[in-house]
Amino acid sequence: MPCLNISTNVSLESVDTSAVLSETTKAVAKIIGKPESYVMVVLKGSIPISFGGTQQAAAYGELVSIGGLNPDVNKKLSAEISTILESKLSVPKSRFFLKFYDSKASHCCFFSAAPYESLVVLGFSLIAVFLFVRPIKHKNMLSVCMLCISNRHGSDFGWNGSTF
Repeated sequence: MPCLNISTNVSLESVDTSAVLSETTKAVAKIIGKPESYVMVVLKGSIPISFGGTQQAAAYGELVSIGGLNPDVNKKLSAEISTILESKLSVPKSRFFLKFYDSKASHCCFFSAAPYESLVVLGFSLIAVFLFVRPIKHKNMLSVCMLCISNRHGSDFGWNGSTF
């Protein structure tokens, strides 16, 4: 899900960081079309940054998302986030750089699920165990895993196919 990392050379001591985090979270969620509950925003201040040869207020951001990014969305995100940074941190829009990464789901991991999602996953896992694993007559789970991998990927891990 979307993760926005922002680094700035502005000190955050007198800044209402909650407002910055809240506004950027809402903006990212709305523009990309993802739920706010999946958006992460990381804000780091007092980072030494030189931009254009000066150390005046500046910021650098990276936004990683599984889908939802395209040139039009990226322009809207850049405009909205730079407006927030200008109003909340006094970083001029011309001194903010944002890099986008449209990542594959297989390159990211998210370990939090709502309780009902966990129950659904558990239910399907139990069904799979009873339907597929239980009939297999092997002494250890490694053999079962190797069979699953072998069947799924078509490679042979020492199984001759006679078990079923």
